[in-house]
Amino acid sequence: MQALIQRVAEATVRVEGRVIGVIGPGLLVLLCAERGDGEAQADQLLAKLLKLRIFSDAAGKMNLSLQDTGGGLLVVSQFTLAADTSGGNRPSFTRAAPPDEGRRLYEHFVAQARAAHPVVATGEFGADMQVHLVNDGPVTIPLRIVPPG
Repeated sequence: MQALIQRVAEATVRVEGRVIGVIGPGLLVLLCAERGDGEAQADQLLAKLLKLRIFSDAAGKMNLSLQDTGGGLLVVSQFTLAADTSGGNRPSFTRAAPPDEGRRLYEHFVAQARAAHPVVATGEFGADMQVHLVNDGPVTIPLRIVPPG
């Protein structure tokens, strides 16, 4: 399972012109379930990103986590993170989990996030979304948890 994490001053996701998720300062998480991923990978990824120390402390050093700051978490599904561009100019997405499995793992991740963190917003799985963000820093970090084996 992989994610692209962006520290944001604010972020919003829209579907068909209506806002369905919005946060102030926090993390925008673009989330991709890949073939072979399971709940264990989702749980490990969530634990890592909640504790990732990428927010500034009083001295201006990246030393605080999302849990420390109480910032928002906006989780948006993005299967295109599984793109393989090694075979030409058209990306292949065969590494992405099938839609039903991807949805199940996305929903699991969101449920676990809501149980662990007070401010969680989401996009809509499989929808055509417009994501607006103000990247803070900018800070953008890829995270990947690989299934064993």
